Amino acid sequence: MARIIGDEQVRVLKGIEGPYVTAIMMGDTQELDLPGPQQFVAVIDPSGTVVLDRLPDVLADRVPEFAAAPDGLQTVKEDSAGYLVRSASVEADAGTWQVLTASGAESEVLDRVAFLLIASIAGINLAFGAASWMIGTAALSPVARLRRSAAELVDTRGADLLPVGPARDEIADLAVTLNELIQELRASADRERQIVSDASHEFRTPLAIIQTRLELAQQQATTLDEMRVEVSAAQRTLARLSSLATSLLELSRIDAQTERGSATVDQLAIELAEAADRGRMRVTSLRIRIEYTDATTTPGATVSVSVEDFGRVCDNLVGNAVAAIGHEGDIELRLTGDDDGVCLSVADTGGGDG
Repeated sequence: MARIIGDEQVRVLKGIEGPYVTAIMMGDTQELDLPGPQQFVAVIDPSGTVVLDRLPDVLADRVPEFAAAPDGLQTVKEDSAGYLVRSASVEADAGTWQVLTASGAESEVLDRVAFLLIASIAGINLAFGAASWMIGTAALSPVARLRRSAAELVDTRGADLLPVGPARDEIADLAVTLNELIQELRASADRERQIVSDASHEFRTPLAIIQTRLELAQQQATTLDEMRVEVSAAQRTLARLSSLATSLLELSRIDAQTERGSATVDQLAIELAEAADRGRMRVTSLRIRIEYTDATTTPGATVSVSVEDFGRVCDNLVGNAVAAIGHEGDIELRLTGDDDGVCLSVADTGGGDG
């Protein structure tokens, strides 16, 4: 860097002295032009008279010294300031002229260059930081709007979803994915509320029956046999209640599985037939008829439930239906479905269906 600056200073000094050297050689020395701003020049005629002096004050007193020195460069230190002085002799008809030119020393130029570089880098960094902040703010504004929309969805209950922008970019894809998650969570919450509602409905009747039977046994039974009849009826109702609780626990366990199983509709139909056979074996001593119907139209379609879990659900529903019927009645299992999914329904003659 110092060498480059030094060479550039020499070229600048030569450029400043060039017009004066030309004027002296051509004899045009009657009225020399003044140098430009920040250009330091002194011209001395053959008699030693200074005909032009535009050197700094600290150098003006040393003009005879510079003129007497050999041609070339000198580094001068005056009042803590450094200067580079160039002396050039010019031969003319009247004798030898001296042209002196001066500029700041290399160290001062380096200091100014370093200051300019630091200031430029600082300005560039500030501009880059401001531009980055503006670009980042503009790029993240869709995310901020998405966050505000999500906060509004948390505070309000309904079927609203996150807004999806018209541009098919990463933000829009994120909104679509979050909407799918919201819909799944809402569906799961709806299923949970439905299970709670169904459980409340199913438990209310058996509990009322048990309460009534126990009250009858306590208030109206006059013999031990009558009390036994009422208690036995309450026990049967309690068994049904226990079966319902087992069914709900089984459904809850299946719904809470992190990894869902899979099976084809045809496999579920086969398992339904086997569940009907298992149910018939449980009621061989009773007058209960258990039938099943496969009304599916897409046997090769895949659903998100394992054959084992589907079989347990069928067994629980059949058990509940058997408990509701008592000693005689009909139970019908029916499997329907298409490409969108399957539906299992159980109907019995025990006063309700599922």
